[in-house]
Amino acid sequence: MQHVLDEIDRKLLRALQKNCKQTIGELAEQVGLSQTPCLRRIRNLEAAGVIGRYVAILNPDTLGLGMTFFTRVWLTGQDEATVERFTKDVQRLPNVVECHLMAGDCDFLLRVLAADIAAYRRFQIDYLNSLPGVQSVKTEIPMQRIKYSSEIPI
Repeated sequence: MQHVLDEIDRKLLRALQKNCKQTIGELAEQVGLSQTPCLRRIRNLEAAGVIGRYVAILNPDTLGLGMTFFTRVWLTGQDEATVERFTKDVQRLPNVVECHLMAGDCDFLLRVLAADIAAYRRFQIDYLNSLPGVQSVKTEIPMQRIKYSSEIPI
C-alpha cells in the first residue's frame, strides 16, 4: 500500500537520499522541525517501509570493478520451475548487481560488474552460461555513463 507523504516527509526523504549520515539536528534544521519530531517522522517512515535500509554507495572503479555489462538472458522455457531456479542461482552471483525479469524479447536483464572484458568473459563462461535453463546470453557494453542516481524523485 502506498504511504501518503506530506511536504515535510518529502523534504526529509530528499535530504536522506543525498546524505543519510547527517545528524538528526542537521536533518531537523533542513526540514524545519525540532529533533524529536524529526526523529519520530524518520521512525514512522522506516516502520511504513518507505525507508527500506541505509547503505553506503561504493565506487566500483576504486574496487577494481570498473566495467559495467548489461546482459540479456534467454531461458530454455518460461515455466515457473525454470524461472525460479534461474532467479535463485543468479542471486548467488556477486558480480550481478541487478536482475530484472523482463516482458519482451529476453527473459532477464542483468547488470554485471567486472574488472574488464576478460574478467566478464570468464564470469559468463564459468558461471552464467553454466546455469541450468540458460539458453542464450547476449551482452551490451556501455561506452559512457551519462547518468547514474540512486535517488528516487519525490
